[in-house]
Amino acid sequence: MHKLRFICFLAAFSILLGGCVNDNLVDTNQAMPENNWAYAKSVKATVEVKDINEPYNLYFKLRHTADYRYSNIYVIVHIKGKGLNRNNRYQYKLAKADGEWLGRGSGDIFTYNFPLLTNYHFAKPGKYEIEIEQNMRDNPLSGISDAGIAVAKTQAK
Repeated sequence: MHKLRFICFLAAFSILLGGCVNDNLVDTNQAMPENNWAYAKSVKATVEVKDINEPYNLYFKLRHTADYRYSNIYVIVHIKGKGLNRNNRYQYKLAKADGEWLGRGSGDIFTYNFPLLTNYHFAKPGKYEIEIEQNMRDNPLSGISDAGIAVAKTQAK
């Protein structure tokens, strides 16, 4: 009887552990002092790409307070390394027309995970620098609690 319980426990534990596998190569968050994101306070991360045949997903992570006064956000994303110098401006919608926030809410904090690049193949192996800066008119941009970058291998289907 004890042996059966032990085997059941091991099986359940193995399933739980297997479900916690995280393929993120990078997962950063940078807190913004006093919930203000200044132009000079860009979010940075370095990712090391070893297999160029592997597709990657890159994400912009954002958390803002209920006091954020806009329904969107503009950011500029720089990706540099191994012959790559990519600069793009992105706009992300944060709220519906009626003002309802689109992010997951917890208290007065709203969380988003926006795709930057999906199924992206880096051209060469090596280190790549990713930098995100806010590109709104306000400096600093009030109501932003933190921003971050995540890079993950694309899950096989």
